[in-house]
Amino acid sequence: MEQKSETGKITKDMIIGEILQKNPETSEVFMELGIHCIGCHGGAFESLEDGLKAHGKTDKDVEEAVKKMNEIVGKKKAD
Repeated sequence: MEQKSETGKITKDMIIGEILQKNPETSEVFMELGIHCIGCHGGAFESLEDGLKAHGKTDKDVEEAVKKMNEIVGKKKAD
């Protein structure tokens, strides 16, 4: 099932695969965090929060990733 935020922004509860499918430019945030398995099967069903925490990331890391992804998507939409 597709997860959408009410604001149209990326949230920690969204599925990784859906985020990447709609906003491939967010992959740079995953790379910055040292998460290089973007195409793994977990991305098809794991939320952003679950996926990052599975790789040892903290709540703060998750919040920062969401913020960065929304900044990237916001810049794309502004162009």
